[in-house]
Amino acid sequence: MEKVVVMGGGPAGLAAGYALAKKGYDVSVIEQGKQVGGISKTVEEQGYRFDLGGHRFFTKIEEVEQLWNEVLEEEFLLRPRLSRIYYRGKFFDYPIKPFNALSGLGLYESFLIIGSYFKVKVKPVSPEESFEDWVTNRFGRRLFQHFFKSYTEKVWGMPTTELKAEWAAQRIQGLSLVSAVTNALLKQIRKNKIKTLIEEFHYPRLGPGQMYEAMAAAIERSGGKVLLETAVSGLRKDGQRIVSVQCRDKTGHNVDLEADHYISSLPLRELINIISPFEDESIIKAGNLLKYRAFLTVDLTLNEEFLFPDNWIYVHSPEVKLGRIQNFKQWSPSMVPEEGCSSLGLEYFCDEGDQLWCSRDEDLVNLAVEETSRLGLIKPEWVKWGKVIRVPKAYPVYDDDYQQAMPIIVPFINELDNLQTIGRNGMHRYNNMDHSILTGLLAVKNIEGANYDLWSVNTEEEYHEEAKVS
Repeated sequence: MEKVVVMGGGPAGLAAGYALAKKGYDVSVIEQGKQVGGISKTVEEQGYRFDLGGHRFFTKIEEVEQLWNEVLEEEFLLRPRLSRIYYRGKFFDYPIKPFNALSGLGLYESFLIIGSYFKVKVKPVSPEESFEDWVTNRFGRRLFQHFFKSYTEKVWGMPTTELKAEWAAQRIQGLSLVSAVTNALLKQIRKNKIKTLIEEFHYPRLGPGQMYEAMAAAIERSGGKVLLETAVSGLRKDGQRIVSVQCRDKTGHNVDLEADHYISSLPLRELINIISPFEDESIIKAGNLLKYRAFLTVDLTLNEEFLFPDNWIYVHSPEVKLGRIQNFKQWSPSMVPEEGCSSLGLEYFCDEGDQLWCSRDEDLVNLAVEETSRLGLIKPEWVKWGKVIRVPKAYPVYDDDYQQAMPIIVPFINELDNLQTIGRNGMHRYNNMDHSILTGLLAVKNIEGANYDLWSVNTEEEYHEEAKVS
């Protein structure tokens, strides 16, 4: 029986472990945390369940959809979607619906937006290098400034001129002002022929962690191992093969695991730094160029039955630090255990070690309550208690250093015979959850003899917010 070690117990790693265990491999999944799921885990406190951000389950990949349904069956709910943008004291539909956006901004501004769009169609930004260039060429500079600039800079902590166009192309492919207007006009006329923006999604009854806890349990039922609170400290290689993984378990003991195949969803920078022996310093230097953006979520419980209809709200207003709001009861009522109550996740984007990240939990809870109250969404007296969760390395950064590093790192990884990297951090790619899972499933097929290029997953996919209307 061939042995496989999977490093990382997030969606990609667990999907790979689940597929391997079903096929009879001797698989061990190593997870540093106390619970599986990575940034898709669900944290429980006093019976309330909190998602680390919002994690919708939608996909065009049949294999991934089958996996989700197989794992959770009737616990996999179909939920209506409502998300909006809060900007200039008003709510706007998201994804952006042109008529809604233009009416909210007013007639004069609407004319300026339309003029800006036609201007860029006549003379587009060239070369198209940054996020700002990419969005401006598809929506016009004025609409970009209203609905993309402030929020994107909150998320990434850098000017939109420094964020690479590759990120926009990967996340919002295929959408333009023309396609959005066309969809809005033709939605009712040609329902069976056009694409529309997704209006519902699946979600586990008890949050995304329920999916990954179920996967971990299934791996163990099939004879595999899920090693929690176990940190990978080194990979030893011989020539072009990995021969063992060094780990430190929760008791502090060092453990060596030998296997035939290795799959990693560890942050790529971290992985590069723990492989030994290393003959080429340029690889390590390239790995250390990679950066990550973190965030923290302030979770509040409230003595109020209904807060607002949205699943989540993007806060574009620059006068508050708050970036995004999750309304967990609208994701699944089972996330809230008490009658007459609700819960929120209030997300702040930051860097590990910066002022926000290092703030006291009490101060962060007070900040979240004050800002959410200022937006008119809650009243301070509704708040029962709050909890802060810090999420490191949540988003791989696409900057100039990234563009310099990846052409060096990818060939090195590809030349290792029995190591594959998967998932968002494992490939330093801001993939959606379904694409991360797909890389895990394809890695398993490669072990069986296929030859899939995992780096090509989600490079040519259609716009991820679109769906066929039946």
